[in-house]
Amino acid sequence: MKIWVDADACPGVIKEILFRAATRTGVLVTLVANQYIKIPPSPNIKFVQVGSGFDVADNEIVKRLEAGDLVITADIPLASDTIEKGAYALNPRGELYTTENIRARLNMRDFMESLRASGVDTGGPPALNNNDRKVFADQLDKFLTRYHR
Repeated sequence: MKIWVDADACPGVIKEILFRAATRTGVLVTLVANQYIKIPPSPNIKFVQVGSGFDVADNEIVKRLEAGDLVITADIPLASDTIEKGAYALNPRGELYTTENIRARLNMRDFMESLRASGVDTGGPPALNNNDRKVFADQLDKFLTRYHR
């Protein structure tokens, strides 16, 4: 099992939690982004830089991931593609996307996108807070305990 990180938009505090998990468990964490991201020296932490462009990092993650891997992303279409390949997706707020909830998330995303396209200001998600960080760390620990062998 490997962890793939949609790193362009992943908050720094979440990356730090992932770096600690990689060190603690020995699981390979690979950050994928279209701009350079500094990572700590570790045999369990890698960085893949891709070209710029729409969904280039997402497509690279989908191409490389295998069934049973975990993808860290807030991108709903990437989460859907991940699940279709038999892998898992966890967002930075600690919500595990599943075959049961991904369709509703895609529908809500499409609805919000159509509102924005029609000129409605939908705002963005609130800033990550300490509770979000804790929920993410707890979900990651549960996942690693259950699936990392």
